[in-house]
Amino acid sequence: MVRQQISERLAKRLKEARKAQGLSLDSLAKLSDVSKSMLSQIERSESSPTVAVLWNLTQALNTDFSGLLDDDPKEQGPIKEVIRAGQEPVINTHGTGCKIRILSAPESVGETEIYDLEFDKNGLLESEPHRSGCVENLTVFDGELTVMTDGISETVGSGDTIRYVADRPHSIRARENSRAVLIVVGA
Repeated sequence: MVRQQISERLAKRLKEARKAQGLSLDSLAKLSDVSKSMLSQIERSESSPTVAVLWNLTQALNTDFSGLLDDDPKEQGPIKEVIRAGQEPVINTHGTGCKIRILSAPESVGETEIYDLEFDKNGLLESEPHRSGCVENLTVFDGELTVMTDGISETVGSGDTIRYVADRPHSIRARENSRAVLIVVGA
């Protein structure tokens, strides 16, 4: 129920932002590098966009990321948000053996992002370069992970933390079922 409400709110606000700027679906697709068909599905609340797609859309529309998802800010009290277990946003990794739960607030995208990573045995998370100067901080809670960046790899286990540059292609591979928290700090 909550997920559907968020999806409908997002669809409505994206469509409003696009129309307010006088953009067609085709124009926004070109500006955001998100396909016209995906935009149409999002605006009809038939598809849930990834954080990366949302980021591209907010940049193209020059709009506030959090404003697309938040309730009316005038009605908010001192508690900004409660996300119950199992209701947090999840990034679909398409069968790579890694489940990514988003723990940070939407407005922190590009600044400080926090993710809970669950890896199956031999799971792999590959990432394209983030913005220049970006650093990832990975703390392993269970298992063992190998981080590769800029051709250098390091294996870390339970209780270990590794910090590495993320403004170039990088990856995290699990040798066994593993769990970690990833904090991405943008430059």
